[in-house]
Amino acid sequence: MDTTFPAQSALGRRWHSTTFRLLSVYAVIFSLSVMLLLGYIGWAVTGDMERETDVVMDWQLVYFDSLPDSGLADAIHRRIEHERMHTNYYGLFAADGSLLAGDVLVYPSQLATNRTGKTLDLVLSMARNDEAPVVRAMAERRKDGSTLVIARDLTHILRIRETIINALVGGGIVCLLAGVAGGLALSVRQMRRLKAIRRVTQRIAQGDLAQRLPIGGRDEVDMLAHLVNHMLAEVERLMNEVKGACDGIAHDLRTPLAHVRTLLAHVAERTDTLDDAALSQLVERARIETDALLDRFRAMLRISEIGTLQRRGGFGEMQLETLMQEVGELYEPLAESRSIQLSVHVQPVDAIHGDRALLFEALSNLVDNAIKFTPEGGVVRMELRQTSAGPQVDILDNGPGIAADERDAVLQRFYRGESTRHLAGSGLGLSIVSAVMRVHDFTMKIGNAQPGTRISIECWSRTLA
Repeated sequence: MDTTFPAQSALGRRWHSTTFRLLSVYAVIFSLSVMLLLGYIGWAVTGDMERETDVVMDWQLVYFDSLPDSGLADAIHRRIEHERMHTNYYGLFAADGSLLAGDVLVYPSQLATNRTGKTLDLVLSMARNDEAPVVRAMAERRKDGSTLVIARDLTHILRIRETIINALVGGGIVCLLAGVAGGLALSVRQMRRLKAIRRVTQRIAQGDLAQRLPIGGRDEVDMLAHLVNHMLAEVERLMNEVKGACDGIAHDLRTPLAHVRTLLAHVAERTDTLDDAALSQLVERARIETDALLDRFRAMLRISEIGTLQRRGGFGEMQLETLMQEVGELYEPLAESRSIQLSVHVQPVDAIHGDRALLFEALSNLVDNAIKFTPEGGVVRMELRQTSAGPQVDILDNGPGIAADERDAVLQRFYRGESTRHLAGSGLGLSIVSAVMRVHDFTMKIGNAQPGTRISIECWSRTLA
Protein backbone atom coordinates (compact mmCIF):
# COMPACT_ATOMS: atom_id res chain seq x y z
CA MET A 1 0.00 0.00 0.00
CA ASP A 2 3.00 2.28 0.34
CA THR A 3 3.23 4.13 -3.00
CA THR A 4 5.92 6.65 -2.10
CA PHE A 5 9.47 6.83 -3.30
CA PRO A 6 12.43 6.14 -0.99
CA ALA A 7 13.96 9.05 0.88
CA GLN A 8 16.80 10.84 -0.87
CA SER A 9 19.29 13.45 0.19
CA ALA A 10 18.82 17.06 -0.90
CA LEU A 11 21.75 16.81 -3.32
CA GLY A 12 20.44 13.55 -4.72
CA ARG A 13 16.98 15.05 -5.31
CA ARG A 14 18.57 18.09 -6.91
CA TRP A 15 20.77 15.99 -9.22
CA HIS A 16 17.77 13.95 -10.32
CA SER A 17 16.15 17.20 -11.43
CA THR A 18 16.35 17.60 -15.22
CA THR A 19 16.81 21.34 -14.83
CA PHE A 20 19.79 20.91 -12.52
CA ARG A 21 21.40 18.34 -14.82
CA LEU A 22 20.89 20.53 -17.90
CA LEU A 23 22.34 23.56 -16.13
CA SER A 24 25.35 21.51 -15.00
CA VAL A 25 25.95 20.21 -18.52
CA TYR A 26 25.48 23.73 -19.89
CA ALA A 27 28.03 25.14 -17.40
CA VAL A 28 30.59 22.45 -18.30
CA ILE A 29 30.11 22.91 -22.06
CA PHE A 30 30.25 26.69 -21.73
CA SER A 31 33.44 26.55 -19.65
CA LEU A 32 35.13 24.17 -22.09
CA SER A 33 34.03 26.34 -25.02
CA VAL A 34 35.46 29.47 -23.41
CA MET A 35 38.75 27.70 -22.69
CA LEU A 36 39.00 26.52 -26.29
CA LEU A 37 38.10 30.00 -27.53
CA LEU A 38 40.77 31.58 -25.35
CA GLY A 39 43.34 29.08 -26.54
CA TYR A 40 42.44 29.72 -30.17
CA ILE A 41 42.52 33.50 -29.72
CA GLY A 42 45.90 33.31 -27.99
CA TRP A 43 47.31 31.08 -30.72
CA ALA A 44 45.84 33.18 -33.55
CA VAL A 45 46.91 36.55 -32.12
CA THR A 46 50.39 35.31 -31.27
CA GLY A 47 50.89 33.74 -34.69
CA ASP A 48 49.69 36.81 -36.56
CA MET A 49 51.80 39.07 -34.37
CA GLU A 50 54.91 37.00 -34.96
CA ARG A 51 54.37 36.90 -38.74
CA GLU A 52 53.85 40.66 -38.96
CA THR A 53 56.91 41.30 -36.81
CA ASP A 54 59.03 38.91 -38.87
CA VAL A 55 58.05 40.77 -42.06
CA VAL A 56 59.11 44.11 -40.54
CA MET A 57 62.43 42.74 -39.30
CA ASP A 58 63.11 41.00 -42.62
CA TRP A 59 62.69 44.32 -44.45
CA GLN A 60 65.04 45.95 -41.99
CA LEU A 61 67.66 43.31 -42.72
CA VAL A 62 67.16 43.93 -46.42
CA TYR A 63 67.81 47.60 -45.75
CA PHE A 64 70.97 46.91 -43.74
CA ASP A 65 72.16 44.47 -46.42
CA SER A 66 72.18 47.35 -48.86
CA LEU A 67 74.70 49.25 -46.71
CA PRO A 68 78.45 48.66 -46.93
CA ASP A 69 80.08 46.82 -44.03
CA SER A 70 82.14 49.90 -43.11
CA GLY A 71 79.00 52.08 -42.69
CA LEU A 72 76.82 49.55 -40.87
CA ALA A 73 77.88 50.54 -37.35
CA ASP A 74 77.21 54.23 -38.00
CA ALA A 75 73.79 53.37 -39.49
CA ILE A 76 72.89 51.39 -36.36
CA HIS A 77 73.93 54.30 -34.10
CA ARG A 78 71.82 56.71 -36.11
CA ARG A 79 68.87 54.38 -36.01
CA ILE A 80 69.15 54.03 -32.22
CA GLU A 81 69.48 57.79 -31.71
CA HIS A 82 66.34 58.48 -33.73
CA GLU A 83 64.36 55.64 -32.06
CA ARG A 84 61.81 57.36 -29.84
CA MET A 85 59.39 54.54 -28.98
CA HIS A 86 62.19 52.09 -28.18
CA THR A 87 60.43 49.32 -30.09
CA ASN A 88 63.48 48.18 -32.06
CA TYR A 89 66.80 46.90 -30.78
CA TYR A 90 69.97 46.27 -32.78
CA GLY A 91 73.24 44.48 -32.19
CA LEU A 92 76.29 44.05 -34.44
CA PHE A 93 78.72 41.41 -33.25
CA ALA A 94 82.13 40.48 -34.60
CA ALA A 95 83.06 36.94 -35.59
CA ASP A 96 84.49 36.35 -32.10
CA GLY A 97 81.19 37.48 -30.48
CA SER A 98 82.36 40.91 -29.30
CA LEU A 99 79.90 43.83 -29.56
CA LEU A 100 80.67 46.26 -32.39
CA ALA A 101 77.55 48.47 -32.23
CA GLY A 102 73.97 48.59 -30.96
CA ASP A 103 72.05 48.28 -27.70
CA VAL A 104 71.84 44.48 -27.62
CA LEU A 105 74.86 43.89 -25.41
CA VAL A 106 74.97 40.06 -25.48
CA TYR A 107 74.32 37.83 -28.42
CA PRO A 108 71.50 35.34 -27.61
CA SER A 109 73.01 31.91 -28.11
CA GLN A 110 69.65 30.25 -28.98
CA LEU A 111 69.10 32.60 -31.93
CA ALA A 112 69.99 31.12 -35.33
CA THR A 113 71.53 33.28 -38.09
CA ASN A 114 69.20 32.12 -40.87
CA ARG A 115 66.86 35.13 -40.76
CA THR A 116 64.20 33.13 -38.89
CA GLY A 117 62.24 34.96 -36.22
CA LYS A 118 62.28 33.71 -32.64
CA THR A 119 60.47 35.03 -29.57
CA LEU A 120 62.82 35.61 -26.66
CA ASP A 121 61.49 36.12 -23.17
CA LEU A 122 63.78 38.24 -20.96
CA VAL A 123 67.04 36.77 -22.21
CA LEU A 124 68.50 39.87 -23.83
CA SER A 125 70.78 42.30 -21.99
CA MET A 126 69.77 45.76 -23.08
CA ALA A 127 71.55 49.11 -22.81
CA ARG A 128 68.33 51.13 -22.62
CA ASN A 129 66.44 49.11 -19.99
CA ASP A 130 67.20 47.55 -16.66
CA GLU A 131 65.09 44.57 -17.63
CA ALA A 132 64.78 43.27 -21.15
CA PRO A 133 61.26 43.04 -22.58
CA VAL A 134 59.73 40.18 -24.51
CA VAL A 135 61.00 40.57 -28.06
CA ARG A 136 60.87 38.93 -31.44
CA ALA A 137 64.45 38.61 -32.72
CA MET A 138 66.06 37.76 -36.06
CA ALA A 139 69.74 37.46 -37.00
CA GLU A 140 71.90 37.01 -40.10
CA ARG A 141 75.60 36.47 -40.74
CA ARG A 142 77.10 39.03 -43.08
CA LYS A 143 79.79 38.41 -45.69
CA ASP A 144 82.53 39.89 -43.49
CA GLY A 145 81.77 37.30 -40.74
CA SER A 146 79.93 39.69 -38.43
CA THR A 147 76.43 38.95 -37.15
CA LEU A 148 73.58 41.45 -37.19
CA VAL A 149 70.74 41.00 -34.66
CA ILE A 150 67.45 42.87 -34.92
CA ALA A 151 64.84 42.60 -32.15
CA ARG A 152 61.39 44.14 -31.94
CA ASP A 153 59.58 44.82 -28.69
CA LEU A 154 56.38 42.80 -28.27
CA THR A 155 55.40 44.09 -24.84
CA HIS A 156 52.60 46.41 -25.95
CA ILE A 157 51.19 43.75 -28.28
CA LEU A 158 51.26 41.16 -25.50
CA ARG A 159 49.51 43.60 -23.22
CA ILE A 160 46.76 44.02 -25.77
CA ARG A 161 46.45 40.25 -26.06
CA GLU A 162 46.36 39.89 -22.28
CA THR A 163 43.71 42.60 -22.04
CA ILE A 164 41.59 40.84 -24.64
CA ILE A 165 41.94 37.48 -22.92
CA ASN A 166 41.18 38.95 -19.49
CA ALA A 167 38.11 40.65 -20.93
CA LEU A 168 36.99 37.38 -22.47
CA VAL A 169 37.56 35.49 -19.20
CA GLY A 170 35.69 38.10 -17.17
CA GLY A 171 32.91 38.32 -19.73
CA GLY A 172 32.69 34.54 -19.93
CA ILE A 173 32.34 34.22 -16.16
CA VAL A 174 29.68 36.94 -16.10
CA CYS A 175 27.83 35.29 -19.00
CA LEU A 176 28.06 31.88 -17.32
CA LEU A 177 26.71 33.20 -14.02
CA ALA A 178 24.01 35.18 -15.80
CA GLY A 179 23.06 32.13 -17.87
CA VAL A 180 22.87 29.84 -14.85
CA ALA A 181 20.93 32.42 -12.85
CA GLY A 182 18.60 33.05 -15.77
CA GLY A 183 18.11 29.33 -16.33
CA LEU A 184 17.30 28.79 -12.65
CA ALA A 185 14.92 31.73 -12.66
CA LEU A 186 13.15 30.47 -15.77
CA SER A 187 12.98 26.94 -14.34
CA VAL A 188 11.23 27.99 -11.12
CA ARG A 189 7.80 27.88 -12.74
CA GLN A 190 8.60 24.61 -14.47
CA MET A 191 9.77 23.07 -11.20
CA ARG A 192 6.57 24.21 -9.51
CA ARG A 193 4.55 22.59 -12.28
CA LEU A 194 6.51 19.34 -11.92
CA LYS A 195 6.00 19.33 -8.15
CA ALA A 196 2.27 19.86 -8.68
CA ILE A 197 2.21 17.03 -11.22
CA ARG A 198 4.10 14.80 -8.78
CA ARG A 199 1.61 15.51 -6.00
CA VAL A 200 -1.33 14.79 -8.29
CA THR A 201 0.19 11.56 -9.63
CA GLN A 202 0.70 10.36 -6.08
CA ARG A 203 -2.98 10.89 -5.37
CA ILE A 204 -3.84 9.04 -8.58
CA ALA A 205 -1.55 6.16 -7.60
CA GLN A 206 -3.42 5.94 -4.30
CA GLY A 207 -6.68 5.40 -6.16
CA ASP A 208 -8.16 8.88 -6.62
CA LEU A 209 -8.83 8.71 -10.36
CA ALA A 210 -10.76 11.99 -10.27
CA GLN A 211 -7.49 13.92 -10.01
CA ARG A 212 -6.12 15.62 -13.15
CA LEU A 213 -2.66 16.91 -14.00
CA PRO A 214 -2.31 20.72 -14.03
CA ILE A 215 -2.15 22.27 -17.50
CA GLY A 216 -1.49 25.72 -18.96
CA GLY A 217 2.21 25.70 -19.87
CA ARG A 218 1.72 25.31 -23.62
CA ASP A 219 4.83 23.21 -23.99
CA GLU A 220 5.80 19.54 -24.19
CA VAL A 221 4.91 18.96 -20.53
CA ASP A 222 1.51 20.53 -21.11
CA MET A 223 0.94 18.33 -24.15
CA LEU A 224 1.83 15.25 -22.09
CA ALA A 225 -0.47 16.43 -19.28
CA HIS A 226 -3.38 16.72 -21.75
CA LEU A 227 -2.74 13.18 -23.00
CA VAL A 228 -2.51 11.78 -19.47
CA ASN A 229 -5.67 13.62 -18.41
CA HIS A 230 -7.53 12.19 -21.40
CA MET A 231 -6.27 8.72 -20.49
CA LEU A 232 -7.33 9.21 -16.86
CA ALA A 233 -10.79 10.32 -17.94
CA GLU A 234 -11.20 7.14 -19.99
CA VAL A 235 -9.83 4.95 -17.18
CA GLU A 236 -12.14 6.62 -14.66
CA ARG A 237 -15.12 6.17 -16.99
CA LEU A 238 -14.37 2.48 -17.53
CA MET A 239 -13.73 1.89 -13.84
CA ASN A 240 -16.99 3.59 -12.93
CA GLU A 241 -18.84 1.49 -15.47
CA VAL A 242 -17.33 -1.72 -14.09
CA LYS A 243 -17.91 -0.60 -10.53
CA GLY A 244 -21.47 0.42 -11.29
CA ALA A 245 -22.16 -2.92 -12.91
CA CYS A 246 -20.67 -4.84 -9.97
CA ASP A 247 -22.51 -2.69 -7.41
CA GLY A 248 -25.74 -3.09 -9.36
CA ILE A 249 -25.36 -6.85 -9.45
CA ALA A 250 -24.56 -6.99 -5.74
CA HIS A 251 -27.47 -4.72 -4.87
CA ASP A 252 -29.93 -6.47 -7.16
CA LEU A 253 -28.96 -9.95 -5.93
CA ARG A 254 -29.04 -9.02 -2.28
CA THR A 255 -32.82 -8.52 -2.27
CA PRO A 256 -33.68 -11.90 -3.90
CA LEU A 257 -31.24 -13.63 -1.59
CA ALA A 258 -32.92 -12.03 1.39
CA HIS A 259 -36.24 -13.33 0.09
CA VAL A 260 -34.72 -16.80 -0.42
CA ARG A 261 -33.44 -16.74 3.16
CA THR A 262 -36.91 -15.84 4.42
CA LEU A 263 -38.44 -18.63 2.37
CA LEU A 264 -35.87 -21.07 3.75
CA ALA A 265 -36.83 -20.00 7.27
CA HIS A 266 -40.46 -20.82 6.47
CA VAL A 267 -39.42 -24.15 4.95
CA ALA A 268 -37.43 -24.94 8.10
CA GLU A 269 -40.55 -24.33 10.20
CA ARG A 270 -42.51 -26.79 8.05
CA THR A 271 -39.78 -29.42 8.09
CA ASP A 272 -39.81 -29.46 11.88
CA THR A 273 -43.29 -31.07 11.70
CA LEU A 274 -42.26 -33.68 9.13
CA ASP A 275 -39.62 -35.37 11.30
CA ASP A 276 -37.24 -35.63 8.33
CA ALA A 277 -33.68 -35.13 9.65
CA ALA A 278 -32.05 -35.21 6.22
CA LEU A 279 -34.40 -32.54 4.85
CA SER A 280 -33.88 -30.35 7.91
CA GLN A 281 -30.12 -30.64 7.49
CA LEU A 282 -30.31 -29.66 3.82
CA VAL A 283 -32.47 -26.65 4.60
CA GLU A 284 -30.07 -25.54 7.36
CA ARG A 285 -27.10 -25.82 5.00
CA ALA A 286 -28.99 -23.78 2.41
CA ARG A 287 -29.67 -21.09 5.04
CA ILE A 288 -25.99 -21.00 6.03
CA GLU A 289 -24.87 -20.67 2.42
CA THR A 290 -27.45 -17.95 1.81
CA ASP A 291 -26.25 -16.04 4.90
CA ALA A 292 -22.67 -16.28 3.62
CA LEU A 293 -23.72 -14.88 0.23
CA LEU A 294 -25.58 -12.02 1.92
CA ASP A 295 -22.50 -11.25 4.03
CA ARG A 296 -20.36 -11.12 0.92
CA PHE A 297 -22.72 -8.80 -0.89
CA ARG A 298 -22.91 -6.51 2.15
CA ALA A 299 -19.11 -6.43 2.37
CA MET A 300 -18.77 -5.68 -1.36
CA LEU A 301 -21.22 -2.81 -1.13
CA ARG A 302 -19.45 -1.50 1.97
CA ILE A 303 -16.07 -1.50 0.15
CA SER A 304 -17.68 0.35 -2.75
CA GLU A 305 -19.25 2.83 -0.34
CA ILE A 306 -15.92 3.52 1.37
CA GLY A 307 -14.15 3.96 -1.98
CA THR A 308 -16.68 6.54 -3.18
CA LEU A 309 -16.45 8.68 -0.05
CA GLN A 310 -15.42 12.27 -0.68
CA ARG A 311 -11.79 12.37 0.41
CA ARG A 312 -11.45 13.72 3.94
CA GLY A 313 -15.00 15.13 3.77
CA GLY A 314 -15.94 13.78 7.21
CA PHE A 315 -12.49 13.92 8.78
CA GLY A 316 -11.67 15.57 12.09
CA GLU A 317 -9.22 15.51 14.97
CA MET A 318 -9.46 12.28 16.97
CA GLN A 319 -7.63 10.36 19.68
CA LEU A 320 -6.52 6.82 18.90
CA GLU A 321 -6.16 5.89 22.58
CA THR A 322 -9.92 6.08 23.17
CA LEU A 323 -10.68 4.28 19.90
CA MET A 324 -8.36 1.39 20.79
CA GLN A 325 -9.92 1.02 24.25
CA GLU A 326 -13.43 0.94 22.77
CA VAL A 327 -12.53 -1.74 20.22
CA GLY A 328 -10.87 -3.80 22.96
CA GLU A 329 -13.96 -3.55 25.20
CA LEU A 330 -16.22 -4.52 22.28
CA TYR A 331 -14.32 -7.73 21.48
CA GLU A 332 -13.35 -8.74 25.00
CA PRO A 333 -16.47 -10.92 25.51
CA LEU A 334 -15.87 -12.69 22.17
CA ALA A 335 -12.27 -13.39 23.12
CA GLU A 336 -13.28 -14.72 26.55
CA SER A 337 -15.85 -17.04 24.96
CA ARG A 338 -12.99 -18.68 23.06
CA SER A 339 -10.54 -18.60 26.01
CA ILE A 340 -8.36 -16.09 24.15
CA GLN A 341 -6.44 -13.46 26.11
CA LEU A 342 -7.12 -10.03 24.53
CA SER A 343 -4.81 -7.28 25.82
CA VAL A 344 -4.67 -3.58 24.94
CA HIS A 345 -1.42 -1.64 25.44
CA VAL A 346 -1.83 2.07 24.77
CA GLN A 347 0.76 4.84 24.97
CA PRO A 348 -0.04 8.56 24.70
CA VAL A 349 0.19 9.54 21.02
CA ASP A 350 -0.47 12.60 18.91
CA ALA A 351 -4.00 13.27 17.69
CA ILE A 352 -4.65 12.29 14.09
CA HIS A 353 -6.90 13.63 11.34
CA GLY A 354 -9.34 10.94 10.26
CA ASP A 355 -12.83 9.49 10.09
CA ARG A 356 -13.57 7.89 13.46
CA ALA A 357 -16.32 5.57 12.23
CA LEU A 358 -14.21 4.21 9.37
CA LEU A 359 -11.18 3.63 11.59
CA PHE A 360 -13.35 1.93 14.20
CA GLU A 361 -14.69 -0.40 11.49
CA ALA A 362 -11.16 -1.13 10.19
CA LEU A 363 -9.76 -1.93 13.66
CA SER A 364 -12.83 -4.04 14.44
CA ASN A 365 -12.23 -6.11 11.31
CA LEU A 366 -8.58 -6.64 12.23
CA VAL A 367 -9.32 -7.67 15.82
CA ASP A 368 -12.20 -9.90 14.67
CA ASN A 369 -9.88 -11.65 12.19
CA ALA A 370 -7.17 -12.04 14.83
CA ILE A 371 -9.62 -13.66 17.28
CA LYS A 372 -11.13 -15.85 14.54
CA PHE A 373 -7.78 -17.25 13.38
CA THR A 374 -6.20 -17.62 16.83
CA PRO A 375 -6.65 -21.06 18.41
CA GLU A 376 -8.37 -21.41 21.76
CA GLY A 377 -6.11 -20.41 24.63
CA GLY A 378 -4.13 -18.08 22.34
CA VAL A 379 -3.20 -14.43 22.73
CA VAL A 380 -4.25 -11.31 20.78
CA ARG A 381 -2.54 -8.00 21.52
CA MET A 382 -3.52 -4.49 20.49
CA GLU A 383 -0.67 -1.98 20.76
CA LEU A 384 -0.52 1.77 20.18
CA ARG A 385 2.76 3.65 20.31
CA GLN A 386 4.25 6.92 19.16
CA THR A 387 7.04 6.82 16.55
CA SER A 388 9.17 9.63 15.20
CA ALA A 389 6.84 9.92 12.18
CA GLY A 390 3.52 9.52 14.01
CA PRO A 391 1.26 7.03 15.82
CA GLN A 392 1.45 3.33 14.93
CA VAL A 393 -1.12 0.64 15.66
CA ASP A 394 -0.11 -3.05 15.84
CA ILE A 395 -2.50 -6.01 16.00
CA LEU A 396 -0.68 -9.27 16.90
CA ASP A 397 -1.90 -12.83 17.31
CA ASN A 398 -0.29 -16.26 17.67
CA GLY A 399 -2.42 -17.97 15.05
CA PRO A 400 -1.24 -19.76 11.88
CA GLY A 401 0.12 -16.53 10.38
CA ILE A 402 0.17 -15.40 6.76
CA ALA A 403 2.84 -16.67 4.40
CA ALA A 404 5.15 -14.02 2.97
CA ASP A 405 4.03 -14.73 -0.61
CA GLU A 406 0.35 -14.29 0.38
CA ARG A 407 0.60 -10.97 2.27
CA ASP A 408 -0.28 -8.86 -0.76
CA ALA A 409 -2.89 -11.30 -2.06
CA VAL A 410 -4.91 -11.33 1.20
CA LEU A 411 -5.78 -7.67 0.60
CA GLN A 412 -7.63 -8.66 -2.57
CA ARG A 413 -11.33 -9.43 -2.51
CA PHE A 414 -12.43 -13.01 -1.74
CA TYR A 415 -8.86 -14.29 -1.26
CA ARG A 416 -8.52 -16.94 1.43
CA GLY A 417 -5.16 -18.20 2.62
CA GLU A 418 -4.33 -21.89 2.38
CA SER A 419 -4.10 -22.24 6.16
CA THR A 420 -7.50 -20.57 6.82
CA ARG A 421 -9.75 -21.93 4.07
CA HIS A 422 -11.49 -24.24 6.53
CA LEU A 423 -12.68 -21.28 8.64
CA ALA A 424 -15.90 -19.40 7.90
CA GLY A 425 -15.58 -16.01 6.26
CA SER A 426 -16.03 -14.06 3.04
CA GLY A 427 -12.43 -13.07 2.43
CA LEU A 428 -13.43 -9.39 2.34
CA GLY A 429 -12.47 -8.20 5.84
CA LEU A 430 -8.93 -7.10 4.92
CA SER A 431 -10.26 -5.60 1.69
CA ILE A 432 -12.46 -3.29 3.76
CA VAL A 433 -9.49 -2.38 5.97
CA SER A 434 -7.38 -1.71 2.88
CA ALA A 435 -10.07 0.60 1.49
CA VAL A 436 -10.18 2.57 4.77
CA MET A 437 -6.39 2.91 4.76
CA ARG A 438 -6.44 4.27 1.21
CA VAL A 439 -9.02 6.90 2.15
CA HIS A 440 -6.77 8.05 5.03
CA ASP A 441 -3.47 7.76 3.12
CA PHE A 442 -2.27 5.45 5.90
CA THR A 443 0.02 2.48 5.34
CA MET A 444 -0.83 -1.07 6.40
CA LYS A 445 1.92 -3.69 6.60
CA ILE A 446 1.54 -7.40 7.25
CA GLY A 447 4.41 -9.09 9.05
CA ASN A 448 5.38 -12.08 11.14
CA ALA A 449 4.71 -12.10 14.89
CA GLN A 450 6.77 -15.31 15.36
CA PRO A 451 4.44 -17.10 15.59
CA GLY A 452 1.32 -15.57 14.19
CA THR A 453 0.57 -12.38 12.32
CA ARG A 454 1.50 -8.78 13.00
CA ILE A 455 -0.51 -6.11 11.19
CA SER A 456 0.95 -2.62 11.55
CA ILE A 457 -0.87 0.58 10.62
CA GLU A 458 1.25 3.72 10.22
CA CYS A 459 -1.18 6.51 10.99
CA TRP A 460 0.43 9.33 9.04
CA SER A 461 0.03 10.48 5.50
CA ARG A 462 2.94 9.84 3.15
CA THR A 463 3.42 12.58 0.58
CA LEU A 464 6.17 13.29 -1.91
CA ALA A 465 8.48 16.22 -1.20
